[in-house]
Amino acid sequence: MEIKDIKAVYFVGAGGIGMSAIARYFISRGLVVAGYDKTPSDLTRQLEKEGMLIHYEENINEIPEACLQPVSCLVIYTPAIPAEHQELQYFRQNGFEIQKRAQVLGTLTRQHKGLCVAGTHGKTTTSTMCAHIMHQSHLDCNAFLGGISKNYGTNYILSDSDYVVIEADEFDRSFHWLRPWMSVITATDPDHLDIYGTKEAYLESFRHYTELIQPGGALIIHRDLEMKENLQAGVKRYDYALHEGDFHAEHIRIEDGEISFDFISPIESVKGIELGQPVPINIENGIAAMAMAQLAGCTAEELRKGMKTFGGVDRRFDFKLKNDKIVFLSDYAHHPQEIYQSAKSIRELYRHRKITAIFQPHLYTRTRDFYKDFAEALSQLDEVILTEIYPARELPIEGVTSELIYNNLRPGIEKQIIRKDDVLQLVRERDFDVLIVLGAGDLDNLVPQITEILKNKQ
Repeated sequence: MEIKDIKAVYFVGAGGIGMSAIARYFISRGLVVAGYDKTPSDLTRQLEKEGMLIHYEENINEIPEACLQPVSCLVIYTPAIPAEHQELQYFRQNGFEIQKRAQVLGTLTRQHKGLCVAGTHGKTTTSTMCAHIMHQSHLDCNAFLGGISKNYGTNYILSDSDYVVIEADEFDRSFHWLRPWMSVITATDPDHLDIYGTKEAYLESFRHYTELIQPGGALIIHRDLEMKENLQAGVKRYDYALHEGDFHAEHIRIEDGEISFDFISPIESVKGIELGQPVPINIENGIAAMAMAQLAGCTAEELRKGMKTFGGVDRRFDFKLKNDKIVFLSDYAHHPQEIYQSAKSIRELYRHRKITAIFQPHLYTRTRDFYKDFAEALSQLDEVILTEIYPARELPIEGVTSELIYNNLRPGIEKQIIRKDDVLQLVRERDFDVLIVLGAGDLDNLVPQITEILKNKQ
């Protein structure tokens, strides 16, 4: 089915951050857009305001009439939806064209010049940075992002540009549907071993992804990754890192909560880059984002302006309170390397303050596979408060609990395990210096209340 033939689009799993961006794309084109999600959220409520028809009961009778025509309705589903889902089964049994979110994005990378960002961690911030640089430049862009850009209050940008910025997700090998014009690969630390089984299979998946970059395009890969790319003829290769590589930073200055550096590039170096979101890890993310934007044709001044005005991404090193008495932030980090980088950045910013993390582990399999790595990453901080594991799509695994991480934290670190339901009470009773909430589960739903509790204590 060609996109031009579609009159209605139905989403099975409408409220996911990536699914909602595609929903907005079709809403903007005036199609009937509807879908199912398990529970209401701020995102689903916003989509309803924008014109999407959403219901929260698994019920075929709730599907709108316009979405019951196989010849004109495209069905998009997320792999998180179980195969036995009633509505998904109905669409399969009645001849509908059913695509994963990534397949739809793949179609868009064939129709536009896809600027894609893949990697175990850093991809949401890097892709959102690149989209912001491109959108405020003379080139402009469309964008499908994995987080809410603070500059735009959305995870989606629509324009008439020939470019589309896409966050390339390796979960379920989704990024194999894409055909990038250019791609950044930020990291390949093994993850999703419930899908891939082994580290070797995970790295092979990234290698195959590099084969999909179109001739005439480019790969911008973090220096010294364990994976080996396999590029088509006519695809240029660049590497980047903090201090070395084709693209890197020099004269880094971190002082008084501000960060600036010089961007060193084989195309044109740019002095005096200032970070609008001054977090140390964003130096490296910024190098990758600027490299791709510059290769696409952005000017030095557009790079400088884009980086200075970048406001960050919701739940990515997201400051909620910041003053002399209390610093409170939320971070989506849920892989050991993400937590390591987050902890390292916050330690660099607040060297002489007590840092406490409340961490909700995400998935039983990830906890089972990486509990020692989680403990090592969290042990950079002064205090760790663990909640129970957020299961997401999984059933419990015997013997896999937050205690695995707890028991491997470094000796001497302050630590405890509490129920998520007791977090607000703990925040009311305790005083904190620097507090960070970590994880990709539903603990983040409490962040507004935690913010209010901490505000009222001042």
